[in-house]
Amino acid sequence: MDGLRGSYDAVIVGAGMAGASLGAELAGHMSVLLVEMEDQPGYHATGRSVAFWSEGYGGPAIRPLTRASGPVLAEQGFLSPRGGLHVGRAEDAALRRAMVADYGDDGLFVPLEAAQLRARIAGLRDDWTIGLEEAGLRDIDVAGLHGACLARLRRLGGTVAQGCRFEGAAPFGAGEGAGWEVRLSDGTVRAGLLVNAAGAWADPVARAAGVRPIGITPLRRTVVQLRVDPPAADDLPLVIDLAQRFYFKPVGAGRIWLTPHDEHVSPPVDAAPEELDVATAIDRLQQVVDWRVAAVERRWAGLRSFAPDRRPVYGRDPDRPGFFWFAGQGGFGIQTAPAAARLARGLLTGERDDPMLAGVDAALYAPGRLR
Repeated sequence: MDGLRGSYDAVIVGAGMAGASLGAELAGHMSVLLVEMEDQPGYHATGRSVAFWSEGYGGPAIRPLTRASGPVLAEQGFLSPRGGLHVGRAEDAALRRAMVADYGDDGLFVPLEAAQLRARIAGLRDDWTIGLEEAGLRDIDVAGLHGACLARLRRLGGTVAQGCRFEGAAPFGAGEGAGWEVRLSDGTVRAGLLVNAAGAWADPVARAAGVRPIGITPLRRTVVQLRVDPPAADDLPLVIDLAQRFYFKPVGAGRIWLTPHDEHVSPPVDAAPEELDVATAIDRLQQVVDWRVAAVERRWAGLRSFAPDRRPVYGRDPDRPGFFWFAGQGGFGIQTAPAAARLARGLLTGERDDPMLAGVDAALYAPGRLR
């Protein structure tokens, strides 16, 4: 595109699920420029997600956002049935009790014993004897959701600048006339609000704007696509280790996606899988089921970004109110995207009492807690 110039109400840095969903919410209320350093929005964490919607994923602090997002995702056709099985050995009984206790007695999890697990997972090895069924777990159409957010943003007048690097920003003015001069690889623009939705790059973006970082740490996770024998059933639930050492799910034609649930601290980079992590994933799978790995067909890695307390960070920076954090969404940013974007829109526009957010406490996610 031609060199960028002019003024916007908001410049959002990062066009993955976070930036795209928030941009779609804001575009009907203000002029929005969404800046993406890659030629393809969603190239990093969003495009590499195994993607499922689970009330039990992320912990009790994440559940309100997940529950608020579920009906929206379902109504718009982005969820499809899957189901989940959390499996463990006898020594994992305390983990099972803790999961049930964390979420209360509302039917989210149904305890299963050995015979019930074997009826659901062909080839399950004998030492996997306890589990929990999470019947409400769903697959998410990530590409469809992300594309819909970008399309809505554009339809409402927002601008997406792809292949455009954020290089820095400096504040100007005071009071109602305050704003940011934002330096981009394609030009310089002005904005009243600078939104940091840069995922693994969130802290570097803050530094480049002269804002104190809050400790967003990227963690690398590996995924492999395997062809297994016997072929994995297409209707197999997502299988998750109670001890959080693996999960896998079928992706059709007898294939599965498998991760060793690894979390390796990483700089913000175009993440790539390491052979040791691929081998670890396969070894853990073979401890669970007696399937033969016929082929490793694909392997990739993505960066999941967390604040120190592993809760997302949504809100104005306490020292620079014109700088808005929308980051630290870990591995649950996609399943919570509708509610998180609506929450952020309310914080920015002053809207109150949104029925969608009735069970969400914005204070849980405010950046001031990390100062």
